[in-house]
Amino acid sequence: MANSNAVWGIDIGQCALKALRCRPHEKDEHRMVVEAFDYIEYPKILTQPEANREELIREALEQFVSRNDVSGDSVAIAVPGQSGLARFIKLPPVERKKIPDIVRYEARQQIPFALEDVVWDYQPLVGSEDEGYAIETEVGLFAMKRDQVARHLKPLEEAGIGVDIIQLAPLAIYNFICFDRLKVEGPYDPANPPQSTVIISLGTDTTDLVITNGYRVWQRSIPIGGNHFTKALTKELKLTFAKAEHLKRNAMKAENPKAVFQAMRPVFSDLVAEIQRSIGFFTSNNRNAKLGDMVALGNPMKLPGLQRFLSQNLDQEVKLVDNFNNLVGGSATAGSQYKENQLTFGVAYGLCVQALDQAQLRTNLLPEEIITTRLVKAKKPWAVAAAALLLIGLGINYASHYRSVMSANVEPNTEMDRQIKAAQSAKSTADGFSSEHTENIGKFDEILKVASNLQSNVDGRLLWLEMLKAVDTALPKDPRPEEKREETAADIANRPELHIESMDCEYYADLTPWHTSIQRYYVAPESDVKVVEGVTPPADGAAPEGTETPPGEASAESAPADGQATPPADTAAPGEVAPVEPPADLATDGTTPQIDPNTGEPIADGAGGDLARGGWVIQLVGHHFHNSMPDQNVQIDDEATEYVIHTFCKDLETGTVMLPDGEGGAPVPVKIADLGIKFPTVVTRERLVKTDYRTESEEAFAQRVAAATSPEGPGARVAAPNVGAAAEILPKTIPLRRYNFILQFVWQPQPRTARKEKEKQLAEQPSDATGTAAVPDETAPPGT
Repeated sequence: MANSNAVWGIDIGQCALKALRCRPHEKDEHRMVVEAFDYIEYPKILTQPEANREELIREALEQFVSRNDVSGDSVAIAVPGQSGLARFIKLPPVERKKIPDIVRYEARQQIPFALEDVVWDYQPLVGSEDEGYAIETEVGLFAMKRDQVARHLKPLEEAGIGVDIIQLAPLAIYNFICFDRLKVEGPYDPANPPQSTVIISLGTDTTDLVITNGYRVWQRSIPIGGNHFTKALTKELKLTFAKAEHLKRNAMKAENPKAVFQAMRPVFSDLVAEIQRSIGFFTSNNRNAKLGDMVALGNPMKLPGLQRFLSQNLDQEVKLVDNFNNLVGGSATAGSQYKENQLTFGVAYGLCVQALDQAQLRTNLLPEEIITTRLVKAKKPWAVAAAALLLIGLGINYASHYRSVMSANVEPNTEMDRQIKAAQSAKSTADGFSSEHTENIGKFDEILKVASNLQSNVDGRLLWLEMLKAVDTALPKDPRPEEKREETAADIANRPELHIESMDCEYYADLTPWHTSIQRYYVAPESDVKVVEGVTPPADGAAPEGTETPPGEASAESAPADGQATPPADTAAPGEVAPVEPPADLATDGTTPQIDPNTGEPIADGAGGDLARGGWVIQLVGHHFHNSMPDQNVQIDDEATEYVIHTFCKDLETGTVMLPDGEGGAPVPVKIADLGIKFPTVVTRERLVKTDYRTESEEAFAQRVAAATSPEGPGARVAAPNVGAAAEILPKTIPLRRYNFILQFVWQPQPRTARKEKEKQLAEQPSDATGTAAVPDETAPPGT
């Protein structure tokens, strides 16, 4: 562990090892002091075909350790941007304390590997906050495979260098620019952001393009570097790699400089094209961004004519970073080697900024197990010393007590001896009783466990039956018998019934993410607000393109049930169900508190009870015809989504179901909410679809077709059927308006024994001032 205030930033590149040793400035906290540096160029570039990468890095580190003392200093290293993954995720307004849960969910979606196989970290970027809610928040998510981390750490561990921070090279450049060139103060205004600086860091094999205004950062690794100029010379001038590299570095001294630059010109053009394409992509996705200065890093920028070529083709002056504004050098940086290679120290500078806790981005890809091992190792001497002191204290205490016991020297057959023997006898008797009591407790626990298992098996058989009966009870139905129903548009539209096409379920170990995703669609049973249906779809019944579907929601086909509605030939099936954003006054993200149907109290912290302990999410796919039809003078007050919410959803939360919970299995009314059913929510907002409702059964239709196609007259038995007449016969239909919906609710099963135990506890509780037993609030957190 580090025990000094100095840090090392080490950048192991493809061509050389660059390192800076810095410490905080004594008087100005916004500046740093360079105490030492090192630049070790490899005999060969690591990507040359004949180069031994591991051997070259090992030799460079041995040389570095022989010339510098890193003991007691924190060490930060950089890895290439293409070795890791960087994602920037924009979050909706959300409570700040919920950001970790949302980021963990996003990490599973964004990282293309199992989280156990990667080292990942995240950090929310600077944004604004209003009453505990993060506004305009963007989160940086960074990951790297564990085997890649081990590969980069291995040579440093073999050299005896303990690494404290691992950072991606483009993010180290971002930290350097923010500390040295930009002023990041105050909240971030996305409508009027400050000017963005473009940094071109030209490396050996890749070019890191970083665009940042201090508050936000965008980066891309371009697969073009200094090596590509060398390879172009090798190909065009028929040279070996070593000779081409020497010629590139001394292009102005060549016999024919024009031929040299002509050979490298395609690489110049490719580099400019990639930079222009990247900048264009950034500006198209960030409409309010304003580009400011454009600076360049890396020794390949010293190639004659490259800076001028970039400036001319990018229509903006490209400046070289030939000095560091907030880095005080002194004698350590006065040498020629530092000045000649100053363009390469940008990454090492950014690493030192992070190690001194001055960085805007402080993520660390060092595995947690390594950090824990080092903490234990650092505290081990103190633990050994504490154990030694404890043993010494125990020894002294034992010696003093032994001396006191020996001073008593009890003689046989004395009063003291008889009392001691009586006490020992009483203790033996008490020990026997205690052992017997412990044995009886064990037997009682075994019997209680057997009884509990038997009872749970009985209750477990009934859980799904009780849930299905509750759903069936809450489902609205037309109470009239078949013979009293009329097959007219007005009668069908006024029938109080829903049609369920399918039912599905899925178990979640933690229901909190699901609850968060449906909050904006949930409507409490007491609410009288109007629900705004879906936006105009691109085709009849089709979901609007680009709408959002809650996490875990599968699309459903609105297939008609037999004997009910079939879409007409010119109407497309509804397709994927796509919910749309409800109006602001229906949002349940904190502006309008939700009501727990079990207690009637506002839901604490939006949790809706103990959702973290898991449960089932039940999904019902269905439709109904309880909708207005202006063209047929049929007016329905409660239609579409509102009808589902005010009937089915309301009964699931406030209704009762008859279950045999009474004495001797007598049926008694039980609240549906007591079965563990919560938050019934219509998660779709579709428009009404015109459809033809079939009023004729299959049997009646078949008889009518048979009667129309049967031949008549004396030759009926041998004459051919009238096929043309059958083709013209269609089923009898009525034009209606159909509404398709998907409903989800939580089910955390409550066995019958648990319900009865709860009733017993409520009955035993003292009544409040109104004479009603006080009901505990299960949604409140423990201790409130």
